[in-house]
Amino acid sequence: MNALRIRILTASPEWFDSLVDNDTPRYSLRATLSKMSSSSGNKSNDQGKSSTHETGVRLGAMASASPPTEDVENGTHESHIMNASLQDVHGKAADELVPGKPLSSIGKLAFYINRFEQYLIRYNLEARGLQRVEPQETHDLTWKSYLQAFLLWVSMNLAANNITLGMLAPAVFTLGFRDAALCAVFGSILGSLPVAYISYWGPISGNRTMIFARYTFGWWPSKLIVVLNIVVLLGYSLIDLVIAGQILSAVSTNGNLNVVVGIIIVAVICWVISTFGISLFHTYQRYAWFPQLIAVSILYGVSSSEFDLSTPSQGDSRTRIGNRLSFFSLCLSAAITYAGIGADFFVYYPPSTSRSRLFTATLLGLVVSFTFALIVGIGLASAVSVNEAYAAAYETSQGALILEGFSSLGGFGKFLAVVILLSLVANTIGPSYSIGIDFQILARVAQRVPRFIWNTCGVIVYTVCALAGRNSLAEIFTNFLALMGYWVSIWIAITFEEQMIFRRRKGYDWAVWNQQDRLPVGAAALVSFLVGWAGAILCMAQVWYIGPIAKEVGEHGADVSYTDGVTDFRLHELTIGTDGDLCWLLLGCLGLSTSPMDRAQKIETMTRA
Repeated sequence: MNALRIRILTASPEWFDSLVDNDTPRYSLRATLSKMSSSSGNKSNDQGKSSTHETGVRLGAMASASPPTEDVENGTHESHIMNASLQDVHGKAADELVPGKPLSSIGKLAFYINRFEQYLIRYNLEARGLQRVEPQETHDLTWKSYLQAFLLWVSMNLAANNITLGMLAPAVFTLGFRDAALCAVFGSILGSLPVAYISYWGPISGNRTMIFARYTFGWWPSKLIVVLNIVVLLGYSLIDLVIAGQILSAVSTNGNLNVVVGIIIVAVICWVISTFGISLFHTYQRYAWFPQLIAVSILYGVSSSEFDLSTPSQGDSRTRIGNRLSFFSLCLSAAITYAGIGADFFVYYPPSTSRSRLFTATLLGLVVSFTFALIVGIGLASAVSVNEAYAAAYETSQGALILEGFSSLGGFGKFLAVVILLSLVANTIGPSYSIGIDFQILARVAQRVPRFIWNTCGVIVYTVCALAGRNSLAEIFTNFLALMGYWVSIWIAITFEEQMIFRRRKGYDWAVWNQQDRLPVGAAALVSFLVGWAGAILCMAQVWYIGPIAKEVGEHGADVSYTDGVTDFRLHELTIGTDGDLCWLLLGCLGLSTSPMDRAQKIETMTRA
């Protein structure tokens, strides 16, 4: 990219305001304030004394003869704070930057944040937030781009949290190794399909995932989807930190290293990577998978001899069926929650990106990593019933059980456990990055705050919650997140129906992503979403509630909402949006619940997690 620096003498700050058309989002100018200076002189006697100030504006201009570079990705040509300062964000923000005029508290804060952002941009901070990536701003497409997509998902999910998830099959659902492995594989495949579907909309639209939700749910109802997504991202990040703290505590001599230390270490690393943006994020994920794969492979090698491969699943036939369905749905829900951020990481891929190749790369990356991590967790937990050392470790925590798997390697085993701990960084930075963008989508005022500020707020929130709940709050949050996970499948069903039925011919106008009057009202999608929740309630199985349909399967109920809750009702026609488009009201009833288990088992398991 070539950057053109234009120096313009203006008589007042209102000149810059004139650059901004009321119908054009302020951040689409891709401009960054570089410096302000002033000069004054005597004019003619009829004009009197006036002052002029010099405003340096760097406008990002794409060179037609050369492809874009990472400057676009790093955001070195834009600043949200500049726009917030020079536009009428708070009524007088622009005037407050007139040289010689005292700044208000808000003006000073904007000024110093802007200076700090400009300092970070020198080190490749991505200043871009939720705004659309235009086709001319994307990167060149090569075979490495598809490999990068595959490795990104492998790095994110070949992690300790999925190993501990696999442990629930033998420990909680009393499943045998074969039943648990089959549920893990097919649950991961089914849950990964929606993520792969959402991922290829990033290159096609240039929009982030939750912006894409506006084209189905409209301006206001989509904010409900964004809030639910933020809650899920914060909650799963919290649990990642708690598991990291447990592993580090188990690695330390006699457990004298507090869980707090591991939480803070992972949180700081995630903050740095997610704050500097997508370029550093992709770079980290490009290489993180390799040490993680080595560590998990060694864990397989040294612990597999202890796996209990012969003990069958426990309980009568109905209970076994219920437990299989429950663990299957748990593995499915662990994968499908990535659908809320699936497109965020591929908006810099060009529109010419092959849908089938990106879909395949994403699907394979998710399935391979989930399967690899889940099965080793299943194997470790299966050994608890036959190995006293494993049983004692599991009584301490699931992190301690991972360390026990490396026990035959001595000090080198502890080092490998730390590598697996750091895999949680790769798993957490993706949600941490998307949190900043999702916060900006909530309100226009939030758009004026730089993404890195929202990233910082998100990291602080889930770190504080992890510190406060490292002993007991994790159980509460896990139950809450299970409930929040229902919305993803409902949203996916509605989005897919929208594309395949209503927009099959007319398609999408990606340029109107931030124009409220050009987006649908979203009434049909909202009603469909609420009806979908009603279907989920009938089929959910939680500690505090088991739906009437779920009660019919097994001793503790079963997760049947996913299989029984998909129903589409084409009721009547509605006119939505100001452009008079005719759409059907679809009521997509799709529910997804998590594992039913009795209260004692749930509390015991989640306290360890």
